[in-house]
Amino acid sequence: MCTLRLILCKSNIYKPNPKENRPINARFFVFLWPCLNNYLICRVIVFSQLQFRQNTILIMIDQSIFQNKTASYYTLGCKLNFAETSAIGRQLLQAGVTRARKGQKADICVINTCSVTELADKKGRQAIRKVIQENSDAFVVVTGCYAQLKPEDVAAIEGVDLVLGAEQKLDVVKYIDDLHKKDKSEVVTSKTHRIRSFVPSVSADDRTRYFLKVQDGCDYFCSFCTIPFARGRSRNGSIEDLVKQAHQVVEEGGKEIVLTGVNIGDFGHTTKENFIDLLKALDEVEGIERYRISSIEPNLLTDEIIDFVASSKRFAPHFHMPLQAGSDAVLKLMKRKYDTALFRHKVEKIKKALPHAFIGVDVIVGVRGETDTYFEESLEFIRSIDFSQLHVFTYSERPGTQALQIDYAVDPKTKHARSKALLDLSDERLRQFYASQQGETRKVLFEHTKRGQRMHGFTENYVKLYADYDPLLINRILDVKVGAYDEDEMAMNAEF
Repeated sequence: MCTLRLILCKSNIYKPNPKENRPINARFFVFLWPCLNNYLICRVIVFSQLQFRQNTILIMIDQSIFQNKTASYYTLGCKLNFAETSAIGRQLLQAGVTRARKGQKADICVINTCSVTELADKKGRQAIRKVIQENSDAFVVVTGCYAQLKPEDVAAIEGVDLVLGAEQKLDVVKYIDDLHKKDKSEVVTSKTHRIRSFVPSVSADDRTRYFLKVQDGCDYFCSFCTIPFARGRSRNGSIEDLVKQAHQVVEEGGKEIVLTGVNIGDFGHTTKENFIDLLKALDEVEGIERYRISSIEPNLLTDEIIDFVASSKRFAPHFHMPLQAGSDAVLKLMKRKYDTALFRHKVEKIKKALPHAFIGVDVIVGVRGETDTYFEESLEFIRSIDFSQLHVFTYSERPGTQALQIDYAVDPKTKHARSKALLDLSDERLRQFYASQQGETRKVLFEHTKRGQRMHGFTENYVKLYADYDPLLINRILDVKVGAYDEDEMAMNAEF
């Protein structure tokens, strides 16, 4: 059974005796309709037990509908989505729903979508239709950023039963009253300013890493981005709770945790804490051998954080920063909160403190306003900094964003050419970085690979190494010599 806590504020619906703490066995419906101010609006819920404690009603939801049912999960987009899908899966598992085996038709299908680009929307629609086709009798739940931004578009897809927005997706059990296919999709979303909750999420990928959600939402409102509309304002978990989750990973045998979120450097809004103190607390968790910090805004990657990583026991020399453009004029059009001088300083600071550090950089090409001159400025700046790899994204126009007010639009052919130029530069730099590591002894975490195939792992500074398959190496961090580059694997060979 799961507990749904209903707080009745300024309400005279029921005033319990504060001294009472006894269960009332009952089975009935409660309707709470909007009236006056601060009343709680609630769907019709079937109860199996009520318990009154002061001004709180603890409601035990009848979950018999979930017993002996199976579910399949499909995730599109970022690692944060994967962590949240894992949280949804754990919630359904606690309700009695097991994961469907490969090839088995599921009773419930949950699709967690992305909407960062127009292509992501298209992939979301394709994934939803494919899942429905393969599981025609399943109860289909669609959530994620696409569901939050365009719920009616999702609901219009035949076969979708329930569409949940950002505020509802991590409480999925609450919104499933039965598992019968519906004639019309039910849509439950909240306005962006009402997206307030933070639900901790941690997931293991198909390899060996765990992804720990430490923060959600964003207050930046960059001109090209819909993330604040899809995920709401910046909010986070507490350091205490996140450390507990790290201990849980230890209990499950995890060796590496990636800290993830929408704008993780902005950690602390809701708990009056800060990111550096979170890092210090996590660094003390015995059993975790290394952490990685996922993408962090350059203006929030303080020199203190860089120095801490350089001296820490467990944080990897691996940084990922979004540059987006190497032209200050374009950065202003994007409404970014830094300039190229600050970005250069961060790269130089990292390399001074950690010469062997891996630095990944995000770049967007073809944004509105990016003239040929501005792109050449950007390319020249990117060539001048000591990065290890680029993640290149092609600009996609998103409805409702401020960027649509910028007059100059880049044509698709030019976008493609600019993207290729940056990808070629990225390949060149990645090989250079790999070559600089040849002959060094690094710590490698080897990952699961199908039996009979070669297996791979990553060093602490994110160099990919291959080795012959050996089950005894899986989920172990070992000192390994970095061998020569393997053209077929596009990685380095591991030498023991």
